[in-house]
Amino acid sequence: MQNARLVIVTGLSGSGKSHVIRYLEDLGFYCIDNLPVPLLEKFIDLCNQSRSHIAKAVLGIDSREGAFLAPFLTLYDRLKAEGYPVELLFVEARDEVLLRRFSETRRPHPLVPPDKDGSLLDGIQREREALAPLRLRANRIVDTSDIHVHQLKETIGRDYDEIKGQRLDVSIVSFGYKFGIPADLDLLFDVRFLNNPHFDPTLKRLTGEDPRVLEYVLASSASGAFLDRLYSLIDFLIPLYEKEGKSYLTIGIGCTGGRHRSVVITRALADHILNRGLRVRCRHRDMAAHEGAL
Repeated sequence: MQNARLVIVTGLSGSGKSHVIRYLEDLGFYCIDNLPVPLLEKFIDLCNQSRSHIAKAVLGIDSREGAFLAPFLTLYDRLKAEGYPVELLFVEARDEVLLRRFSETRRPHPLVPPDKDGSLLDGIQREREALAPLRLRANRIVDTSDIHVHQLKETIGRDYDEIKGQRLDVSIVSFGYKFGIPADLDLLFDVRFLNNPHFDPTLKRLTGEDPRVLEYVLASSASGAFLDRLYSLIDFLIPLYEKEGKSYLTIGIGCTGGRHRSVVITRALADHILNRGLRVRCRHRDMAAHEGAL
């Protein structure tokens, strides 16, 4: 993995390590949580031998693994000395925050076995002391005490997203109301008020991808006014969705049959979003459903 990127995520129980690993997985990292330390070097060897090269990976290691600290420190220090691109991300939170989180979830702390004496605070403090050598070696320390999950995702994206400004995937689906509304939409726009090419005999059997249908639908003043407002709304919403930590946005554009008007507006909106530098995909669900769809 000399040319790869390996991030090891560790830290205090209840601090949000699992959230961090999931967010890194969303950013394209190959992720394994709670990997036994003896398998760490084997995993690196497998990555080196793999035909489908793993360019970046995340390994989650914590106190659930038991007496892992001494062998892990030895291996980690050796990998760093040999020039491997290994990074250590340490996640933590204040004692009172961890106490509240364990109390709310009623999860047992890994260092407070149910059959032994000891308070939750004792377990938290023992774990903090045990992991101190890891914290000293960390490339990045993230304190989650005063941030919510969306802010944590934004923090991880800022440090580990290698495609800045490309975090939101936009999908636009054109459809016909006569065939039902798609179930997975975040936003829905009804364009049945626009001029319908179905009633023009020369356009009826064409689709919204034909330039003649495109020109027909966009010729009216209503189309231009609607698109101006739609573009403004989307431009307003996208930064807010990104700030909230949303990874995917699905927009539905519906007309009666999904063959003409919704296809035209979907194409126009996709072009606008592409010009913003975002990724966008289009799907015309009912464009070829059957001849004569309204």
